[in-house]
Amino acid sequence: MADSVLVLKRGSSRSTWLRARKARSQLILGHRPRRRLRTLRWCGRRRLRRRLLHAQAAGVDWREGGCLVSRAAAPRRPKTAVPRPDPSPDVAADLTTSCSAILSIPPVRPAGPGRALVLLPLGQSFIFSGICRVTCLYGQVQVLGFNISQGQPAQDVYSTYTHARLTVTAVHYSVSEKSKKEMKREARTLLKSHLNRDDRRWLMKNFSPLCSVMMLEHLKTSTVNFITSHPGLSYVFVQEVPPFQINLEYFTLRSVGIRREKKKTGLRLTESAFSVMEELVSVSCEEVDGCPVILVCGSQDVGKSTFIRYLMNQLLNSIPCIDYLECDLGQTEFTPPGCVSLLNITEPVLGPPFTHQRTPQKMVYYGKTSCKDNFENYIEIIKYVFSSYKREAPLIVNTMGWVADKGLLLLVDLIRLLSPSHVVQFSSSRSKYMPNLTPDYVDDMDGLYTKSKSKVRNRGFHLAEFAEHLEFADEEKESPLVFPGYKLMSVKSEFVSRKTERNRESHNKILRDLAVLGYLGQLQPPVPKPLCPLHGLTPYQVPFNAVALRVTHADVAPTHILYAVNASWVGLCKILDDVRGYAHGPILLAQTPICDCLGFGICRGVDMEKRLYHILTPVPPEQLRLVNCLLVGAISIPQCVLKSQRGLEGTIPYVTTDYNFKLPGASEKIGAREIKETQREKVHPKPKLYRNTH
Repeated sequence: MADSVLVLKRGSSRSTWLRARKARSQLILGHRPRRRLRTLRWCGRRRLRRRLLHAQAAGVDWREGGCLVSRAAAPRRPKTAVPRPDPSPDVAADLTTSCSAILSIPPVRPAGPGRALVLLPLGQSFIFSGICRVTCLYGQVQVLGFNISQGQPAQDVYSTYTHARLTVTAVHYSVSEKSKKEMKREARTLLKSHLNRDDRRWLMKNFSPLCSVMMLEHLKTSTVNFITSHPGLSYVFVQEVPPFQINLEYFTLRSVGIRREKKKTGLRLTESAFSVMEELVSVSCEEVDGCPVILVCGSQDVGKSTFIRYLMNQLLNSIPCIDYLECDLGQTEFTPPGCVSLLNITEPVLGPPFTHQRTPQKMVYYGKTSCKDNFENYIEIIKYVFSSYKREAPLIVNTMGWVADKGLLLLVDLIRLLSPSHVVQFSSSRSKYMPNLTPDYVDDMDGLYTKSKSKVRNRGFHLAEFAEHLEFADEEKESPLVFPGYKLMSVKSEFVSRKTERNRESHNKILRDLAVLGYLGQLQPPVPKPLCPLHGLTPYQVPFNAVALRVTHADVAPTHILYAVNASWVGLCKILDDVRGYAHGPILLAQTPICDCLGFGICRGVDMEKRLYHILTPVPPEQLRLVNCLLVGAISIPQCVLKSQRGLEGTIPYVTTDYNFKLPGASEKIGAREIKETQREKVHPKPKLYRNTH
């Protein structure tokens, strides 16, 4: 009786081990795994027991080395201390196959400072967070739908904590009929110029047919360095979370700047999404159907933007370029927020929007993140931008997530205006109800500015009032403006988002600020030059009489216009009117023009004596010569730019805690400046945003 009591007092770890051994007598554990089992907590023991059960089901044993070895292949351990002989080549092949089939952990090997070598068997995935440069040395891997093959240039990949983690997957590639020995000889020859002898030996030891070898390298860009230089934003790319297990792989990936993530954090698309993408890629590659126009719609946070990135990368695997029309003012993909733009995409999109800010073919600055106050101007801007589409490549249209009430009517107008060949509609069990936008439903429904088919006698969509600004080829002008129907493609989304009704606005504001910071990162010198604070950069001097001014989001008195422009985010635009005839300034516009926007900048100061604006912008000088209009909207400069610039001493300009919200235009509801605790102070006659050191 005393002995039994002593056995019970030995602890839960030993009792757990005894129960597992009695339940599964065929499982064999060595001395070291048993010691490890005693030190694990209950959750770790549970995971280990699950792996043991999986090992038994697969017909393998657990050994000290942490690998699952086939019983038939593994020789019995001798009782003496004689070292175990190396297995034969056939046995080694069985060992590698069984390990890769059961363990979903690809081998990782350091290949020098800031470099890691990863071997991925066919079908295995590598989920990570951080940024790195991916080079496929052998085989073919896929990242966010884009295939990276051997011999192709390296790709910069950004897996951030603001979005789902990216996954690198080894995919099937075509090879001629060769034996495994011939394939290993070919791989050894290809890798000879990239790897040293020890790395090649390691790869050949773990080589399996149709595997892929990739090199991960540490990546530094001026944009990422600029974003992470602001306090609190370094977590976007790297988070120091204690890992479950610290080993050589952890330190190897850490030197690259990434870390392995769990499968549940990776990007997941539904079968319906993959099916729709496969059909759209097939249609886009067929020359018979011409260039399809694909409109993607759905409510907020259902995965539209992620689907579009994946679709664009899939299309770039087969065709050289894609056109992209951005109609979502709040969450733009390639530009700062508040824009309607048309871009030609020739390179893959392997990150969130703030990592790939690009110059559009055509862009108009709307000035707000929502069009609820001025639908007509929003429609006119889309017509103006869409007129530049040349129909030489497939067009993907991204729409807003506002699909209720007037937002749905506005979407019906967009469908009639853009005449898509395919409409991809997202639905989710978590989102609000949205009717199926079938061609018959759109025909029978009035929009905000268009009438239903029952009120228009013509078959199809007759848009005489909308099409006056659209440009068509000569042969198209002779035919009547009758748009055919489209094919509705439904995607059932299971997209998991951290956004809720309570934190959606703050989360979206962070993403918009990151997009602005990503755009301002173009001001920084290329790596490896050090970062330069914005107040250390030389601004452009623009005379008052060289540009016209307009505040788009609110009515501002002429006597206060310079107060509104100073220390503001401005759109650098080009209008058709000539403003050079005025001797003095500032020149004020009575209405907001619909004009080309060539870029953005910060008005960091107004010199009243010399009558100059000081503009800080990454737009090249040859484009700045065309700018003759400055538009000020509701898009504000991120607070971290004003508060966290390095090298500032004393009182920070334009930041105060004493602010009168009762002043006209000072409230958040008017102008939507999104300023809470920290507010800009009023401008003095000769203001400067930053201390200029030049």
